[in-house]
Amino acid sequence: MRAAIVQATVATTNVDIVRQAFAAFEQRDPDLLADLVRPDIVFEPVTAQIAAGGKPYRGIDGIRRYLEDVARTWQELRPAPDTFYEREGGIVVATGRVYAWGAGRVVDAPAGWLWRVQGGKLAYGRVFETAAAALAAAGIADAGAGTAASA
Repeated sequence: MRAAIVQATVATTNVDIVRQAFAAFEQRDPDLLADLVRPDIVFEPVTAQIAAGGKPYRGIDGIRRYLEDVARTWQELRPAPDTFYEREGGIVVATGRVYAWGAGRVVDAPAGWLWRVQGGKLAYGRVFETAAAALAAAGIADAGAGTAASA
């Protein structure tokens, strides 16, 4: 019984950390984001394909560089996650849509985000062009395989 309570608390905490990261990104707050990530974070967003030569952003300086690249590349970039799935090992998948314009394009598309939380901070993040790809990367074959929470 106690293990179930601890597991539910951890699950809520990991999803909350991911939600806080989305909120910090929406505010474009590098200091708040820096507080939410591990010093060795690796982040692989779609923006890296456009602005960083396809290389992931690494570390807190990488996250700051990512925000600078977003500001330079996109007039607007707004992730809109609406469902969160949690797996063991600190894995959280968010699914929803992304809205963006700039860099000669307009985006209004489904998206998925895969996060790994370690020690209460984000250790890894990757953005997928579909929710299904993010769920598959997390080993969630269908939406019923993980614990889901709506936004």
